[in-house]
Formats: sequence, structure tokens, C-alpha cells
Amino acid sequence: MTATLDSTPTAPVATLAGHPDQTLLWKRYSKAGHGSHYESELVERYLPLVRTVVGRVATTLPNHIDIQDLHSAGLVGLLDAVRRYDPKSGSSFETYARLRIRGAILDELRRMDWVPRSVREKSRKVQDAMQQLEQKKGKVPTEEEMARSMNLSLAEYQSMLDEIRPAAFVCLDSARGAENEEGAPQYESVPDDRQADPSDHAAQRELARLILDRLEMLPEMQRKVLALYYFEDLRLREIAEVFGVTESRICQIHAQAILSIKSYLHRTDPATL
Repeated sequence: MTATLDSTPTAPVATLAGHPDQTLLWKRYSKAGHGSHYESELVERYLPLVRTVVGRVATTLPNHIDIQDLHSAGLVGLLDAVRRYDPKSGSSFETYARLRIRGAILDELRRMDWVPRSVREKSRKVQDAMQQLEQKKGKVPTEEEMARSMNLSLAEYQSMLDEIRPAAFVCLDSARGAENEEGAPQYESVPDDRQADPSDHAAQRELARLILDRLEMLPEMQRKVLALYYFEDLRLREIAEVFGVTESRICQIHAQAILSIKSYLHRTDPATL
């Protein structure tokens, strides 16, 4: 099975929380503990989350990646989420579980070391050029300006965006950049909701503020693509249909936006990514 899962429809996850006995099930599980049949029932109910997250990650993967391996890693992430989630925290389990599932999948991808070093190097070159150009012009550079600054035609630059797209997707989700890949994976660095650390909370708020600041600077098209992908949960193919362009073009716009955010975060706080 190859990285084509994104083209397969998935069950709507948003309806899972609507089960009338959902709260009761969590209460029974909190009393029964790990390994109980309540745990198995919760995992079974939220299995569509794994398929959804794997399907979205699969849009960035080459065909030789075995999606079944990622699905297995996602299941581990889901079980970890069920065991760590505190219903009293007031946060959505779906949101929390997506983070754990995605983290487990990205950890598995890093273990595979599937992104070639050459792709990471090209990604860093684009970010460096983007940062220099923005400092010079005082605004977010366009694709045309980026192409000129790198002595490339627009078509060549967009082709480079296609090539480095996997690094752009994974690096934003990861808590570290390619130059620091020996540290702990992101999902292991996320604090337990039941043991909140005020300093971590403040750091998360600051990071969110920086990303919001950068989003407001991005061209409208880039903002819309990010909003549809990350907040409306549309897939790249569906976003392409909305705008009447090719999926490849949406991938290029997404990669340009993500690299712009990463460049801004690195310039503002080099320790961020």
C-alpha cells in the first residue's frame, strides 16, 4: 500500500463527540483503567482519527513509503492519547488525539529518515534567501521575487517548491528543524494536560502570537490555503477544486507560506524551530 490514501474518503470524525454516552464512557474508563474493554471501545470509536491524520500526512510522501507502517504508528499515538487524556481538562479529545497521532507518525517518518538530505539543504537555502530578501525589502517576498533572488526562472523556483514540499510539511509540525533531529519527537515534548507548566503555557502563547503576526503579513491566497488546510480540514485536492487550480499549484502555495512562517520564526527567535 503506497502513499495514495489521501484520495480515499474517510469517515467524518467530527460526529464522534456527539455520542450521548461519550461522557459516561470516559468516566467508566477512568475507573477501569488501562487494558479494560472501555479502553478498547474508546480506541475503536476514534479510529477514524487515525485514518484522517494518516491521509493528510500521506499527501507529502513519496510512493515508496508504506502507509500501513504509518497507520500502525498512528494507532500507537491514539492509544497513548486515550491513556493520557483527562476529560476534566475541558479540552477536546479530538484535538489532543490528533496531536498525539501526528506526533507518532512523524516520529516514525524520522525513524525511516525518508526526507533526503539534499531536500533539507534546498529547504534551508530557500528559507535563507527568503529571510535576506524580506530584510532587504521589508515585506514578504513573492514567488517571482524569490525566483529572481535565487537566479531561477519562476517555473524553476516553483519546481523547487514541489521538491522541498515534504520538508516544508514535516518541519512545521515538528518541534525542531532538520539541523536538530536528534532530540525528542514533538509528541513526547508536549506537556501532560494534567500537569500544566506555566512557563510552557506562556511559551505556547508567544509562539501562537508570532505565527498569527506572520499570517497577517502573508498574501491573501496563502492565508486562505493555510486556513482551509489546517482549520477547515480540507485536503489539498479539495482546496485545488475550490480555487480552480491544480493540486500541484496549491502544494506550491502551501510550501511558500510554510517556509515564510518558518523563516520569520527563525529570525524572530532562532531557538523556535
